[in-house]
Amino acid sequence: MGSTTAACLRLLSDLKAITQEPPEGCSASPTSEENLFVWTATVFGPDETIWEGGIFCLRITFNENYPEKPPRIRFTTEIFHPNVYSDGTICLDIIQDQWSPCHNVCTILTSIQSLLMDPNCSSPANPEAASLFLSNQAEYNRRVRRVSQRSLDC
Repeated sequence: MGSTTAACLRLLSDLKAITQEPPEGCSASPTSEENLFVWTATVFGPDETIWEGGIFCLRITFNENYPEKPPRIRFTTEIFHPNVYSDGTICLDIIQDQWSPCHNVCTILTSIQSLLMDPNCSSPANPEAASLFLSNQAEYNRRVRRVSQRSLDC
């Protein structure tokens, strides 16, 4: 079986899983029926957090070696977070050096949602956000709330 065929079968399996049992506060699907390798996803800011009310859109790009290789994922909605680069690219171990084929779209989105509330400031993608998170929690929270409220127009 070619790698493209294997990737397509896995992507169809991921689509079935997220359609039948979507993780709470997350959704995803291919951007078009013609291309199974590019998806749009939505992660809702968890209730009772500074992210509450935010709707954050992502673009997930798979390659023909999926699930052996992780997808490329980036926020397409503005976000202020220690582990998100200015272009929306996410710094998250499970989609980089800790990738495993056991991860799927559901586990990736759940991990991204968890990352919102529990940033890793030891290797920040956004040094300003990391610095505020560590030194001025009130200002960090204010910036996140502002971005979360603006995110409603995905």
